Amino acid sequence: MCEPFIRGYQYNMIKNQADYVLHTLRTVGDPKVVAGVRSSAQAKVAELFPDIKDERISMLESVSELKTGEDLQKYVQALEPYLVAFPPITDQQIRKLFPKNKKLKLPDLAQVDFRYVSYLSWVDIATNKMFIVYHKDGAFVGVEGRFTETNKKSYCFVCNRYEKLALFSAITRKRPANSSPDYYKSVGNYVCMDGHTCNKNVTDIASLERFLASVLD
Repeated sequence: MCEPFIRGYQYNMIKNQADYVLHTLRTVGDPKVVAGVRSSAQAKVAELFPDIKDERISMLESVSELKTGEDLQKYVQALEPYLVAFPPITDQQIRKLFPKNKKLKLPDLAQVDFRYVSYLSWVDIATNKMFIVYHKDGAFVGVEGRFTETNKKSYCFVCNRYEKLALFSAITRKRPANSSPDYYKSVGNYVCMDGHTCNKNVTDIASLERFLASVLD
């Protein structure tokens, strides 16, 4: 078996395309439309891995050949051994990401299936704070911010799915030249209340990376 190469958000995207193929097959009678959807799904999955040219691409592109729910289940299960898990992280490493937070509430890492995690997040209800940990360029980065429930559903900026949202706002580290010592700027966006749900939904990590860059860089 090849080394794992499918990240969590890519896996979600592939599953979405597989579901769409099967849904079209069940609901559309026009063979040309079905063929178009099959071809589109195959292309979108291949686009996720532009550098892969070996037998793995054949496995991925077989999304266009699905005909039954059993086919879909077997296809998805065949991908799971190739999932790239979120890198192992310890409580101590997390604490180092948030050195100013002396009473940091830690997530229960034992309950997390890191194969399906694109980013790690948790909420401390006592302090109304949300914490995000992400791994990029070989290192972990952490952002903490205010967590405000909105009591409404809309589209999450990370996964772009219609879910229950909270406003997550963090103070950016960027400071204009000659700014006063009291200067600060808050960067906010609406994110899923449930990080587990968000990780199951996310198919493109670019929006999260842009947000983290706006806070950290």
